[in-house]
Amino acid sequence: MIQILIADDDAHIRELLQHTLRTEGYVVFEAADGEEASLLLTKTQIHLAVVDVMMPNKDGYQLCEEIRNYYDFPIILLTAKDQLLDKEKGFSVGTDDYLTKPFEPKELLFRIKALLRRYQMVNVEKIRLNETIIDRKSYEVQSQGKVFMLPMKEFELLSQLASYPERIFTREELIHLIWGSDFTGDDRTIDVHIKRLRERFSDRADDFIIKTIRGVGYKLEVTKK
Repeated sequence: MIQILIADDDAHIRELLQHTLRTEGYVVFEAADGEEASLLLTKTQIHLAVVDVMMPNKDGYQLCEEIRNYYDFPIILLTAKDQLLDKEKGFSVGTDDYLTKPFEPKELLFRIKALLRRYQMVNVEKIRLNETIIDRKSYEVQSQGKVFMLPMKEFELLSQLASYPERIFTREELIHLIWGSDFTGDDRTIDVHIKRLRERFSDRADDFIIKTIRGVGYKLEVTKK
C-alpha cells in the first residue's frame, strides 16, 4: 500500500486530505507540525509527503530539506503564498511540486498520481524483477515456484533496492531508511544483510543482481532478457 504523509497545522486541511486520499486507497499518516513529521518519518515508511510551508516548530522548507537529505520520495509543498520567490525557495530545498491554497482536492490527487508514476511506485504492492515477485502486502517473495518469507529487515532492504532499480544507495541512506535515524549500530549491518540476500537468491541472477558500488554502497540491477 502507498503511504502518504500529510504535514499541516490546520486540522481541517488534514481531515479533508485524509478523507480524499483514503477514498483513493492510500494509507494516510498525519503530523500537526514539522517536528512531529520528522519523528513519524523515523518510524514509518512513507512514499510521498504533502507538506504545508507555514508550520510551528519546524516549517515546511526545513522539513522538505530534511527529507531530501535522508529519504528518497516525492514532496508536494502546500502554501497560502503564490509569490515567485516563495516557489523558488521551495524548489531550491527539494520539493517536486507546489500547490497554492486554496486548492481543489482533485488537483492534488492528479499531482500525487503523476509524482508516484515518476517515482515508479504506482504498483508498489508488487514489484516484478523478471520472474521474481516481491509482494509488499503479504511480505512474500515468489521465485521459481517457491515462496520466501524473509526476515523483516531483509525484506525491507530488498524492497527498497528493488523499488528503484539502478539507483545507488549509500550504506548510510539504507540504514536511515530501513533501521531509522536512532539506529546505534554501524553500517556493516547493511553488508551482512546484503550478503544474506545474495545467498538466498544466488540462483536468480537471470532475474536480478545486487551490485556493490565500491566505496559508496549498493544498487539492484534487473537482468535484461
